[in-house]
Amino acid sequence: MNDIGEFTLMIALATSLYGTVAYVMAARGNRIDLYLSADKAPLITWACIVISSIALWKAFFTNDFSLQYVYAYSNIELDYFYKFSSFWGGQKGSLLFWALILTSYMMVVHIQNRSKNLIVVPYAMAVMLAITAFFLLLLNFSTNPFERIPLPPEDGRGLNPLLQNYWMVIHPPTLYLGYVGFTVPFAFAMAALISKNLDDAWIRLTRKWTVVSWFFLCMGNLFGASWAYVELGWGGYWAWDPVENAAFMPLIVATAYLHSVMIQEKKDMMKVWNMSLILLTFVMTIFGTFITRSGLIQSVHTFDEATLGYYFLGLLFFIIAVCTALIISRLPLLKSKNELDSFLSREAGFLFNNLLLLGIAFATFWGTIFPIISEAVRGVKITVGPPFYNQVNVPIGLALLALIGIGPIIAWRKATWSNLRKNFLKPVMFALIGGAILFPVLPLSNRSEIYTYIAFILCIFVLSSMLIEFYKGTMTRYASSETYLGALGSLIWNNKRRYGGYTVHIGIVMIYAGIAGSSSYGIHTEKRLKIGETIEIRDYMLRYEKLAAIQATSVKTRIIAQLAVEKDGKKIWTARPEKEFYKGQNQPVSEVDVRSTLASDLYVILADFSEDESATIKVYHNPMVKWIWTGGWIIALGTMVCAWPDRLEQRRRLERLKLQKIVFSPAQE
Repeated sequence: MNDIGEFTLMIALATSLYGTVAYVMAARGNRIDLYLSADKAPLITWACIVISSIALWKAFFTNDFSLQYVYAYSNIELDYFYKFSSFWGGQKGSLLFWALILTSYMMVVHIQNRSKNLIVVPYAMAVMLAITAFFLLLLNFSTNPFERIPLPPEDGRGLNPLLQNYWMVIHPPTLYLGYVGFTVPFAFAMAALISKNLDDAWIRLTRKWTVVSWFFLCMGNLFGASWAYVELGWGGYWAWDPVENAAFMPLIVATAYLHSVMIQEKKDMMKVWNMSLILLTFVMTIFGTFITRSGLIQSVHTFDEATLGYYFLGLLFFIIAVCTALIISRLPLLKSKNELDSFLSREAGFLFNNLLLLGIAFATFWGTIFPIISEAVRGVKITVGPPFYNQVNVPIGLALLALIGIGPIIAWRKATWSNLRKNFLKPVMFALIGGAILFPVLPLSNRSEIYTYIAFILCIFVLSSMLIEFYKGTMTRYASSETYLGALGSLIWNNKRRYGGYTVHIGIVMIYAGIAGSSSYGIHTEKRLKIGETIEIRDYMLRYEKLAAIQATSVKTRIIAQLAVEKDGKKIWTARPEKEFYKGQNQPVSEVDVRSTLASDLYVILADFSEDESATIKVYHNPMVKWIWTGGWIIALGTMVCAWPDRLEQRRRLERLKLQKIVFSPAQE
């Protein structure tokens, strides 16, 4: 099976290269025969990569340690759950997994568009096949997952203990689905530039792809934060780590694109800007891969040898050069028909939104690459930590939060004072009332606490503006004799993009509030305890009861501390933080225990222990962390609403297809 997997990778490479050339020649030469030939390449490439992936999974599940990759990331004792995820546990498998997702996406695009827009689609397929070929070149000649060991060992080294967590089964695939998903709108944008077909057709063809990819990237970041929170044992969920930044930057740029592209669709503006944004989003995904694969920056999220960074750096520069040249050469065709009428308008709001988002992206980018530049120029590697990012990004983030509430309720073209008064009076009033209530309650002794106070006021403002929009729309429909619930459902169903977007904004407000509360008002304590001693934090008292050692498997030993947690003299919980020791691993892994409520998390860590059963216990009290995870699920709901098929839009699309002319002439013999 391993030989088959290796052979199908070679076939996939040859097919993807042929498909790339054939699609381009078919489009440029108006050749239907070449188009029909190239049309088989996506299917064959996808099928070959599926076979290779099955072969690698089979090797993991059958403990085939003759493969170097299986030996490095699995062992006999590893749960099947984690053997499945070991597929992407290292460099070789993650690249194959990337290729698997990319070709699966490509197959869906192929099926959806094989008879549509035959000017743009062949170029788009060529771009996706070319990117696939790049990954297959690496897999075949640089980092082969089917590399053999001459004398196979009886057992493997096992998966990194930090990766043996359920979030790491979910987080990487979700992030990859977002990363790779942006290849589709990138490919269509490139195709539009190459073919000079620069109307809004490519945007309509990729709208759902962009929304879904943004969703996966957003959830991937949140799942990664959840993993860091429960697995790394430092009491937080985000540390502005370089790999975290690499996943965050394309999300921010994509968010800017999703907002500004609405202006192009409605007002025929910002064509060059939008084209640049979607191309930059894809560039950021490649940059993120470079960061994780270069080995130039150390990260807690790096679990593998990093040997391919410069291949991705070369690809990065090539893409930037080609995209820049294409945009410059097509500037006359990208000229917008309309201009900004007023800075007091929804268009201006979206533009300011874009500038703020790109400001956050640039600050994050600069903080990420500065250590590399410093080492190259001065020979000194400087670490850029959270203080820099917080100092720069927090004020920008607060301005962005305000615009989340302003943008949807300000008028298009030019807002009048009567419009401003009508739409903003109630949200501003609710925000001021909320600020007055919170003022005597919240401490305001430092900059962080002042920022948090401002963030809460803005959250109230944005939430009020969104809920008022839902209320007004519902009451309008209720006037036509619907029930309140039916009116709300009808409102959302008939305006999915608008109210789905509002729901996403509500989720983002929840995340903002959770970050603000947990960052400013969290406290922690640490104490060495003997059996029966206590440690206190806020209203909680934790009594250390016992320390137990459990041989979980032949390669894993668990040391568990048990603490009774009391509040107001009543026992409410038993905390069981632990240390896990793996055979062949130098460092133990902390498994924290968390009691989570909407108000706060009680976060307990077993930091150290001794043979006399004394233990060092760390306890964190983190307010409002659950608001972050709840906001994520609200974002998921809103995105599903936005991406749900719209019958009206489908009818319009069918009408456009009826008007579309087939551009290929009869086959040229």
